[in-house]
Amino acid sequence: MTSPRSTRPRRSAARSGTRRFAIPPPAAAGASAGLWTFLWPAPCVVLSAFLIAWGAECAQFWISRGLALAILAWLQALPEFAVEAVIAWSQHVPFMTANFTGSLRLLVGLGWPLIFGVAAFGTWRREGRLLRRIELDPENCIEVLALGMPILYFVFIDFKRTLTLIDAGVLLAIYVTYLCALRMVPPRETEHIEDLETIPRSIMRLPKRGQLTVIISLFVFGGLLLYASAGPFLSSMLHYAVAFGVSEYLFIQWVAPFLSEFPEKLSAMYWARQKGKAPMALMNMVSANINQWTMLAAMIPVVYSFSVGRVMFVPFDDHQRGEILLTVAQSLLGMLLLSNMSFHILEATGIFILWLAQFIRPDLHATVTLVYLAWSSVELILILAVRRRVAAVAAFVELWRGSKASGGGAPRARGLS
Repeated sequence: MTSPRSTRPRRSAARSGTRRFAIPPPAAAGASAGLWTFLWPAPCVVLSAFLIAWGAECAQFWISRGLALAILAWLQALPEFAVEAVIAWSQHVPFMTANFTGSLRLLVGLGWPLIFGVAAFGTWRREGRLLRRIELDPENCIEVLALGMPILYFVFIDFKRTLTLIDAGVLLAIYVTYLCALRMVPPRETEHIEDLETIPRSIMRLPKRGQLTVIISLFVFGGLLLYASAGPFLSSMLHYAVAFGVSEYLFIQWVAPFLSEFPEKLSAMYWARQKGKAPMALMNMVSANINQWTMLAAMIPVVYSFSVGRVMFVPFDDHQRGEILLTVAQSLLGMLLLSNMSFHILEATGIFILWLAQFIRPDLHATVTLVYLAWSSVELILILAVRRRVAAVAAFVELWRGSKASGGGAPRARGLS
């Protein structure tokens, strides 16, 4: 591995603008093609999100729901991977961490509470009652525990101040382990087909061969449509951001991640509004968290090394370490809150308020980090001293035993309460 001292001149050159980051704005194209250049990508992204969501909803009857959501997370993450790859190729380390940490904090701080809000609104409209908590399905213990592994490893990465190719290998191994664990969960039983919305229910009423053909087609065409429209979508939004005076750094940290995560937020909201589907919506977001903590982070030093032309590590200064620590603290708290296999209204509210505080007041980053860590400490005390058990661990042990014993049926969903 190259020493830090020998890499400083090259890093300085990169930061001085030898490869300045840019998502190419379609300004020239707009002059000739008109308003359509900026408008067509948005409906294509929306359509792709629905196609992929329908595919994942049907796929859970062929493979485990968790594995279907993992595939969904990969397809939905295409825009985010594309943006991060462009930044890593530019060798602009501050922008790498800004986009990476900003996207993760958006998923937990805005995405999770938004799911709860949509589920609560749907419950109020259907039943006229206040939703106090989302109860996770027993099989969701895999996602909850898998989320903790890369978070804890990133504490080590933050401590040593570098992201290396070795770290990329470790993160890849964590993700593969997560996928292997998902295989323990059997597909959904056919009796749940009647709970689906009109389009996926119609697909699942087709003959087996027809189901498989349509499901694969939804994933393929949805993924291709997203791949084709994600770049122009981000470019058109950058055009408007520049027109409204949004700074490049602010765009990289918040606007670009929000837009690149739009497909997964859309599919999660689609499920959250349905009765009994809030756990699936929340796990859609958690799967995206796992994907970004592992595969997205692993991609950064790989692309960075190819850009430089030799094996390199990504160095972090004090400011970037602070951003990573804030993101780790937030995700750690989220994982601990889900470890009791539920998500309470007060937890969703608290996570949103803390995210909003550090979003509006960047000078409060250190304070918010301490609040996250203090809240996490309280949760740990409650788990160890009061509950004396981690519900997610207990559910995983039961799932493991069932898988080893007979491969049993899928755990029965607990839904909402």
